[in-house]
Amino acid sequence: MNGLLVGRSAELSGLVRVLRSAAEGTAGVALVGGDAGIGKTRLISELVSEARKRGFHVLVGQCAELGDALPYLPLADALRGAEPAVREAAAAHPMLGQLLPGMESAPSAGLTQQRLFGSLLGLLADVQPVVFVIEDLHWADRSTRDLLVFLSRMVQSERVCVVGTYRTDDLHRRHPLRSVLAELRRLPTVMGVELGPLGSGDMSDYVATMGEVGAQELGLIVTRADGNPFYAEELFAAMAEGDSLPDGLASLLMSRVELLSEAGQRVLRAAAVAGRRVEDELLREVSGLPLAEFEEAVREIVSRGLLRVDGYGYTFRHALLQEAVYTDLLPGERTRLHAAFAKLLTSPAELAHHHLAGHDLAGALAASAEAGRLAERLGAPAEAHSHYDQVLGLWDRVEGAAELAGESRFALALRSAVSAADSGDNHRAITQLKALPPTSEVSERLAYYLYEADDQPGAIAAAERAVESAEDQPALARALATHARTLLWSPRHRDIEALTTRALETARASGARDAEVGALLTLAVYVEHQGDVARAHELVESASAEGTGDLAMDLRAHFQHARIHYEQGLLAKAAEVADAGVRMASETGLKWSTYGTDLRFLRFLIHYVAGEWDQAEAVAAGFGARVGTLPEATLSSFALFIEVARGLPAVEARLSWVRPFWYDELPAYISRGLAAEHALWQGDPATALDHVRAVMAPMVDGYAWVLRVAAVGLWALAELGTTEGADELRARARLAVDSGPTGVPGHLGPEGLAWAARVEAEWHRVHGRLDVELWRRVVDAFDYGFVYEVARARWRLAEALLAAGDREEAQAEWALARETAERLRATPLANALLEFGRRARFVQTGGHGGGQGDGGLTAREAEVLRLVAEGLTNREIAERLFIAQKTVSVHVSNILGKLEVSTRTQAAAAGRRLGLLS
Repeated sequence: MNGLLVGRSAELSGLVRVLRSAAEGTAGVALVGGDAGIGKTRLISELVSEARKRGFHVLVGQCAELGDALPYLPLADALRGAEPAVREAAAAHPMLGQLLPGMESAPSAGLTQQRLFGSLLGLLADVQPVVFVIEDLHWADRSTRDLLVFLSRMVQSERVCVVGTYRTDDLHRRHPLRSVLAELRRLPTVMGVELGPLGSGDMSDYVATMGEVGAQELGLIVTRADGNPFYAEELFAAMAEGDSLPDGLASLLMSRVELLSEAGQRVLRAAAVAGRRVEDELLREVSGLPLAEFEEAVREIVSRGLLRVDGYGYTFRHALLQEAVYTDLLPGERTRLHAAFAKLLTSPAELAHHHLAGHDLAGALAASAEAGRLAERLGAPAEAHSHYDQVLGLWDRVEGAAELAGESRFALALRSAVSAADSGDNHRAITQLKALPPTSEVSERLAYYLYEADDQPGAIAAAERAVESAEDQPALARALATHARTLLWSPRHRDIEALTTRALETARASGARDAEVGALLTLAVYVEHQGDVARAHELVESASAEGTGDLAMDLRAHFQHARIHYEQGLLAKAAEVADAGVRMASETGLKWSTYGTDLRFLRFLIHYVAGEWDQAEAVAAGFGARVGTLPEATLSSFALFIEVARGLPAVEARLSWVRPFWYDELPAYISRGLAAEHALWQGDPATALDHVRAVMAPMVDGYAWVLRVAAVGLWALAELGTTEGADELRARARLAVDSGPTGVPGHLGPEGLAWAARVEAEWHRVHGRLDVELWRRVVDAFDYGFVYEVARARWRLAEALLAAGDREEAQAEWALARETAERLRATPLANALLEFGRRARFVQTGGHGGGQGDGGLTAREAEVLRLVAEGLTNREIAERLFIAQKTVSVHVSNILGKLEVSTRTQAAAAGRRLGLLS
């Protein structure tokens, strides 16, 4: 490789911009593609050099041409070659430490892949700023591809830069990297860089840097190289050695190989079978040469620039050279060399690869079975599934397969199905399980996956078979627990009590703690819905009392324990349990797992309800706005609670990212419901009502979700001055209170009852009745600890009291609401209270905390006023402040009202008089 970078300044500048953004706290991902030999590695080495100058830690890993045989190879490669400080930090994460030399595999406790991904995210955060380079993604295993997608989606505000390279000429139509690249390119954090051929001028400059070359030879090289720097280097080297120039790159490369001595060619052929890199001792053994002859041959190869010394081994100068030598091998020669490597290697995945290539089917079967088990322990379920499927494919062709594999065909097929599910392929897992004999274990897993796939009838039928065919007590306990879970929210939900009672008795007698916890949690959800909250608390406390060894089950127990406390208004206890769950998730690398994420958003809601809004905003900062998947959109939606309530400028941007996911009920309920509130604060009740109707249209009657949305919809109707649709909103809310989703009255916690009370009060407000007693009930109902909603209800209570002629008490309620709004920095509510107070001519006492300036203007309104005084139009102000023109219009209206003027000129004059324009 030549030392100078020629013709790539634009591409390097783009990559450096990503690096600079990462240094400033906006993580980025760069995907660099191009044909083989086009200069990807040279460009990345320049970027790495720049990163080191800027103080970045650097991790570089390379994929190998072994397909899915070796999971996480580039990550392991990067950690092994990392700086001591990074290796030390990695060793502190058990899931990463096992990838380092000499470290044992971490004991499995479930969710292994999610733990490894979370641990890597934690490591990158620990050692930031950091650049993580993954080379040759076209050879990446499935788990590495999943890891790249995970990092691309999760890193947002960290000082992290992820870079991947891949060959475009290797990406055939069905290549698995194609879909990954298409998905990643849609993310805002990802930048694509395509390296095309160098122009003739740049190529001439590049060749000139290699040494003296005549004009005729230079022209020939530039013409033949066709813009490919590696091809140009080989042409230059061949000319320098006096060779003729054959057609095609492969022929050119082999012409240089053929100049080697017989011993040199023998060693190089063996190295090509090993792959891109090979250890010195292993290469010597396979070559079969005496030590002195081997060393002389290696020295010759290295001196000709075909291999490079790399630690205690050798690396091909370029993958194209390794491929050319390997392709040139005769079939028998290739088979014998693979077999020779298989006799010396110990890695099960590599053994499987060489045994299969060497036509040793028995060896391939045994090694694949062990490679699958190792991949399971490493948290690479996709690779485990691939290895097990390979074993099953070889099974009928190998005598004594069960003894070689170490377990029966049935056991391996079950492992394969479970690994498929763990890798996210539930459809494949269900298909495989349906093809197996319907034992209790198979039927229980099938029921579990069918339930996750929303096939409740199929799940119930499979669970019943699992119970009927249970061969021992632990299997029966798990089957009963899963059967009970499949009946939740079904017409047969009354059977849950008897099933879980039997499951608990069986689990405790047989020591099946995982089944016991599963049954406890299912029963807790059931009795909570039946209104027996005290018993639900007892059940989740019992489930959380000690670990099961299954992290998914333990985190589920923590989440349900915290959730039940939260929904009963026991915020302090909910916070304590949620904090313990969040700690467990963080310590085990499961911060981004399903229940790890659920615990974090629940902790956010506890902060929000309790009025701990600075803490809530800090947690919400970790809910990325730039989303690309449904789970990310759901999590992002929760941040809108605090952003809408505080009137933060991030609302519009977050809504724009979440909007494509409004087809799903949960993000639509959260984000569109809050978009409706945002529209109301912006003075646009018609848009608010559109959001409410869109959210409620697909909702199943009886769900408690209806209550909040119906209350917001009634608020919008009151602002519009129409009663049309009010009765329907109240009727649907009452149905949720009286019947629930199954037709049986459910138990509503204090928040649900408070929203139900607000629906009634808002319905009367729509009809022009400001009922003091109804609004007192709303205040009292939210006073279990929901600080913000108490303040909003006091606002309406103050209006009702004023209308009833009780001015003194109205001002007292208004003052309490205003104090809370200012303490929370709930700017939209604070502004509404100021406007109401101005119209009511209440005495303005105290300071204007929460960002209020003189004249009652917010900081943003004062900024808009100064631009109005300069004579700018709304459109010009919007461009200056990077906000919507409609938002400017709302601010101007607020300014006119607060300053009690009717024109922009009068507002400017009032601003000068009050000293607001300085």
